[in-house]
Amino acid sequence: MRETMAVEAIENGTVIDHIPAGQGLNILSRIQVRNSQARVTVGLNLRSGGNGTKDIIKVEGWLFSEFDAAEMALYAPNATVNIIEDYQVRKKFPIGLPAEFTGIFDCPNSNCISHTEPVATRFYVREQVRPIQLTCHFCERSFTDSLFTRNG
Repeated sequence: MRETMAVEAIENGTVIDHIPAGQGLNILSRIQVRNSQARVTVGLNLRSGGNGTKDIIKVEGWLFSEFDAAEMALYAPNATVNIIEDYQVRKKFPIGLPAEFTGIFDCPNSNCISHTEPVATRFYVREQVRPIQLTCHFCERSFTDSLFTRNG
């Protein structure tokens, strides 16, 4: 059987692979917030040998750092980031959940001071298994990841 690529190769950039099916749009949204001019190719519900289906995102011209990748961790903590240079994988690393998220999500608590004061939101990761538990630094309330993600 001949294998074909479902998503075209890129010369230089980042490929986020093994995204759980349905979470690619969440990651795409975060990428667009960070860089609205990014050239992005998205594959949704693609066949995956181990997981049945997966999403994949290719970002041309942006070589993600581990910090950039950590921002996507809430949506795909077990995904893999591949740094592509001259059509070759030059670096590969797992996303992994960071100990905290800063300035990425709004606090779901409408009474939290982060909504009225000029401060960056900050959440600590309390539980690293689904559902992931996050605690707001300011109001100290805990929330599950489903409040921050679609299809959570």
